[in-house]
Parts: sequence; structure tokens; C-alpha cells
Amino acid sequence: MIPKCGSRISDRVMLASEMDRQRIDKWLWHARVVRTRSAAAALADAGLVRINGARIDTSSRPVRPGDVVTVALDRNVRVLKVTGYAERRGSAEIARVLYEDLTPPSAPAKEPSAGARDEGAGRPTKRERREIDRLQGRDEFE
Repeated sequence: MIPKCGSRISDRVMLASEMDRQRIDKWLWHARVVRTRSAAAALADAGLVRINGARIDTSSRPVRPGDVVTVALDRNVRVLKVTGYAERRGSAEIARVLYEDLTPPSAPAKEPSAGARDEGAGRPTKRERREIDRLQGRDEFE
């Protein structure tokens, strides 16, 4: 019978002294940055991952404690500092122990421009259309 892992987070996370490096695709997957390891490998192979500012082109590149990993995901960029490794992929609580998030806060949302309408608000009424025309400088009698 195989013994179960301890329930404490420290039992499941490798410290730097126990393991000195791990493949970037495995680390991204264990840290729950991506859903699958193949997606992590695809990110690395596509050149969307940087380690300490240097773009990598292979998923087998090792990552060490203290390295800063920059990942371009969809429309945002995450900057993560490696603090540890995991032997197995665990919960989100365990994943948060593996890195320190250095991502700068996002810019506040811009105010909608004049005449912009909420999506799904339907057609403008006659009054709203005249206000939009007035704001955009269009004459009513062209």
C-alpha cells in the first residue's frame, strides 16, 4: 500500500535544497498558470515565455528558485518569481506557494466615449440619436 502525502502544504512543496531545478513546462503546469502541460509546452515553444528577461524557445529549459518568469497569456502578461517546486500538481492553495506574483496592477478602465452605448441596450431612441448627433457635431438639417 502506498502511503498518502501529508496534508500540510509544506509536505507537498519541494524546497530549493531538495531540488535545484525543474522544467519550465512542468513548473507552469504545477503552478496552475495553464490548464495542461501540453499547453505549457506550446507556450514555451511559441516563445511566449521569458526567464529572467530572455525569451526561451524550448519547453525543456530549466527554471530555478529566484528566476523571474514572464508569461504572455491571452491579452495580459503575468510576471512570477519562482519560490519552489511541486512533485505533483496540487490544489490552487499549493500552487500559490510556488511563486510570488510580481505582475503590475492593470490600468483602470477607461470611461466610455460620448455617444457610446452599453452592449445590448437596443436601438437609440429619437432623443438619444439627436443627442449623439449633437455631441459628434453633426447638423440636424444636412
